[in-house]
Amino acid sequence: MTEVMRGVRVLEVASWTFVPSAGAVLADWGADVLKIEHPAFGDPQRGLVTMGLAPGGPSSVNFMMEQPNRGKRSVALDLATPGGLELLYRLAETSDVFLTNFLPAARQRLRIDVEHIRARNPRIVYVRGTGQGVKGPEAEKGGYDGASYWARGGIAESITPEGLEAPVSQTAAFGDLNGGMTIAGGIAAALFRRERTGEPSVVDVSLLGLAAWTMSPGVVAAKLFDMVPPKPRLGARSPNPLVNIYKTKDGRFVSVIMLESDRYWADFCRHIGLPELVDDPRFCDSEARSKNKEECISLISAAFAGRTLDEWRQALATMQGVWAPVQNVRELCDDVQVAHNGYLRQVSNGEATYELVANPVQFDERPPELRPGPDHGQHTEEVLLELGLSWDDILEHKQAGAIL
Repeated sequence: MTEVMRGVRVLEVASWTFVPSAGAVLADWGADVLKIEHPAFGDPQRGLVTMGLAPGGPSSVNFMMEQPNRGKRSVALDLATPGGLELLYRLAETSDVFLTNFLPAARQRLRIDVEHIRARNPRIVYVRGTGQGVKGPEAEKGGYDGASYWARGGIAESITPEGLEAPVSQTAAFGDLNGGMTIAGGIAAALFRRERTGEPSVVDVSLLGLAAWTMSPGVVAAKLFDMVPPKPRLGARSPNPLVNIYKTKDGRFVSVIMLESDRYWADFCRHIGLPELVDDPRFCDSEARSKNKEECISLISAAFAGRTLDEWRQALATMQGVWAPVQNVRELCDDVQVAHNGYLRQVSNGEATYELVANPVQFDERPPELRPGPDHGQHTEEVLLELGLSWDDILEHKQAGAIL
């Protein structure tokens, strides 16, 4: 494991994927991440498969829990009990980071807001993941990435082709996982600041803010010119035929992205079997190709339609410009670059062996070694013993309902 955060303890009071995936990244980096779950209910994401909201797989692998919770230790505490809350405070005293997505009212009711945690550990970095931010009239409202990020953030509308009856939907946890990486980066920066200055930070990341960042070129243009940016131009409408998607003989697609089209035009033409177009006055430079784009794209489309995707993989292997096959996620699993760079990592939970996706940051050219996600409350006794409790203390807390 690449343990750049060895010695850092993260206390996570969060559920679903957005904020917990930040804890997973920190665990990948070597932090000790304690996932606090309610003794009776646990993280509600544990029930997605049984509720039919996610496809079932091997009975011992709940993939929607594993991906954002790998490498953590689960501690089951009832924060609504005096004993459970006191145990949380004691864990906070030993932690560097407090990570939560609980809403403001719940944080106040449970007494786990900034002032409560800082009263027991003034140096702790306090981190909040929210739907719409911590200020404004909707700061008290929750959010999921499908709403706060995808829909409200302008992404769905921007990528949906004209003529569809409804906006395109995102894939599972699309914004959440991007948000988790963002939170992890914010935590790393806050820990760096504390190391240099001794000052702890309150770190905030919202799904709405993340969407604005994701859409920032369009957002800036919209504000600057007081307009709604046009949807992405593909097909015959693309002003640059070398920035386009072309259909192959077997119904697959190849994405060509050559922004410096004059630099790559000759090599591109030779690789697709149209060397005669190199010096054709209609297409000899980017200005000419833009002026005659429909005719240019038609000729290129006909060429791509003459071979299968596998044939194009071979034909374009030595082409200088950037291109890629349009793959599905199952094909991504077998991508040679994914394999060589360790982007998928094998994990075993004792009952099944499976693969999880590593976070995309690598240190010293080494992918992280991932550990499976914890069972509900799996490490409660272990962590409390480390905290200095005796078995009698633990039994007393069990009888009081404070722990699992």
